Amino acid sequence: MGIYEELEWRGLIKDVSDPSLKEKLNKGGMTFYIGTDPTGDSLHIGHFSSFLICKRLKDAGHHPIVLIGGATGLIGDPRPESERPMIQIETVEHNFNCLKNQLTSLFDCEVVNNYDWSKDISFIDFLRDFGKFFNVNYMLNKDIVARRLDEGITYTEFSYMIMQALDFWWLNKNKNVTMQVAGQDQWGNMTSGIELIRKKEQKEVYAFTMPLLTKSDGTKFGKTNGKSVWLDANKTTPYEMYQFFINVEDTKVIDYLKFLTFLTKEEIEELEKKHLEAPHLREAHTALAREVITYLHGKDAYEQALKISKALFSGNIKELTAKEIAMGFNELPAIKGREISIVDALLELKLASSKREAREFIRNGAVSVNGDKVTEEGFILSKTTAIEEKFIVVRRGKKLYALLKY
Repeated sequence: MGIYEELEWRGLIKDVSDPSLKEKLNKGGMTFYIGTDPTGDSLHIGHFSSFLICKRLKDAGHHPIVLIGGATGLIGDPRPESERPMIQIETVEHNFNCLKNQLTSLFDCEVVNNYDWSKDISFIDFLRDFGKFFNVNYMLNKDIVARRLDEGITYTEFSYMIMQALDFWWLNKNKNVTMQVAGQDQWGNMTSGIELIRKKEQKEVYAFTMPLLTKSDGTKFGKTNGKSVWLDANKTTPYEMYQFFINVEDTKVIDYLKFLTFLTKEEIEELEKKHLEAPHLREAHTALAREVITYLHGKDAYEQALKISKALFSGNIKELTAKEIAMGFNELPAIKGREISIVDALLELKLASSKREAREFIRNGAVSVNGDKVTEEGFILSKTTAIEEKFIVVRRGKKLYALLKY
């Protein structure tokens, strides 16, 4: 199976600019680029599904270049509903440096910044050398623009298509890039680049898009509780990422294995068989979490995330270090640590609605501190009983946890 057929099997090809691309991809030797604008200081899991194409094609003999849009990031590509807020140039520069470090570390690829070749183009040169190749009717018919016409679109957003086409032209001329890869929502911008190069240089270049990674309801994949799942471990810990993947929809987990891992066709088909026979065992989910976290953060990070998850499930809190507790409980209810009775702690932590209810929970054996059951209403929590003198973990029932932080 060639790389084109593998990408098709994984569901990673949506639109193709020319049928000959199949043979070219299987042959190897193309220089291609994929880009993103530095709207944040980290990529998220939705980006990861796209940027894995760098490694997939590199392993097949192609040369990847990643473009971080220092120039286009200052403009903002059209969104379906409204114009993007403008980002300060200092923020764009900071985000660029963060993303460059992240991308080179994860994908070992060349990274370029379109600000480098865009900043010195005058407005007149932009219109004469590039704008003259674009027919307004052609631009209006592009989906990325057409979907905003009813609400209105500014000239700034309207120009984004030309700027992205300019990038393809510059990379073709200076880096011998002959192919662009992106998500399916960029198809209009990509074909504009192909047309610009054909008209301006009389050269043939190529593009293909990948489907956007979505949930079963069609919304974008990669958020939990309304927050993005970031690739930066300081923004989304490996434990949080583990919980995210272990809880993805049963109906989509095999698709995510194809999109997000390098497991072989045979390995994924075997996992699919096990998943259909015994979905409650979550073997496919576990494999997904293992493969992604190990790729991003290493085997030790995955093992640590697994250890935290098992400790929380079993209640064996003493098995965890303070660092692991901070990772596993960073979003749970917490109060400032001090000397306090267990009854008052339950009340302040909102694990009980009254002192009477708190005492009932204790008498019924429903309360534990750092994994040990508490049966005395006068039990005192203090720094000396905290794990590494930093955390006390209070649990009520099987699933309700809260923290005292010293």
